[in-house]
Amino acid sequence: MSDSSYSLITRGLNLWYGRFQALMDVNVRIRQGLITALIGPSGCGKTTLLRCFNRINERYGDVTITGEIHVLGRNIYDPDVSLIELRRQVGMVFQRPNPLPLSIYENVVFGLRIHTPRSELNRAMLDEAVEKALREVGLWNELKDRLHHRATELQLEQQQKLCLARLLPLKPEVILLDEPCSALDVDGTRAIEELILSLRGRYTFLIVTHNMSQARRISDECIFMLMGRVVEHARTEDLFLNPRDPKTAEYIEGRYG
Repeated sequence: MSDSSYSLITRGLNLWYGRFQALMDVNVRIRQGLITALIGPSGCGKTTLLRCFNRINERYGDVTITGEIHVLGRNIYDPDVSLIELRRQVGMVFQRPNPLPLSIYENVVFGLRIHTPRSELNRAMLDEAVEKALREVGLWNELKDRLHHRATELQLEQQQKLCLARLLPLKPEVILLDEPCSALDVDGTRAIEELILSLRGRYTFLIVTHNMSQARRISDECIFMLMGRVVEHARTEDLFLNPRDPKTAEYIEGRYG
């Protein structure tokens, strides 16, 4: 399969926080349009790897990275790669919903206002973007009469859907999800999972989860990590039913982690 079939690729990726090496010789290829889950015990490097793809790790200071990271065919450390454009192409949803303390409407158009020259924006364009994004995440009928209410007043499930809707007007190719259901109850988790599955194919999803059942329910492929290394990467069904590595089997069977 050619590299064009993959949205995200790493080659010999290593990352240190100060003197602590968090990632060790990571080589992964994330297929375009699929949902790929990152699983493994706490501290294994899942979230660090996730955050490599939009270079958010570098915000934390004293971070050293070697190797290659390719997003949509480009090495993200090439000198002509725009960090702003990278984060437009690679959106991210965090563990806890983080709507801006603004109206629902202004949350959805926030990215457009930042990334689009003011002269190119008009009310009709913004209205269309809001309706399209909220429809895509299943919130339009619920919120169309409340667009100018504060987003922080929404239920947690609605807030998390709104955080995803906030990315969509920028037309991302890849969406990173860092345990997006960890703050939600069972019904909220089910709603977010159904949303992710409904968007499968339109976006490439990479999701960090500690929930083995969730990984089995929604992912097409699964990557098991341990102590900063990728142990196994396979189709989700194969990884859970017929793992190649004994460490994968031990983790799935709940012997540690």
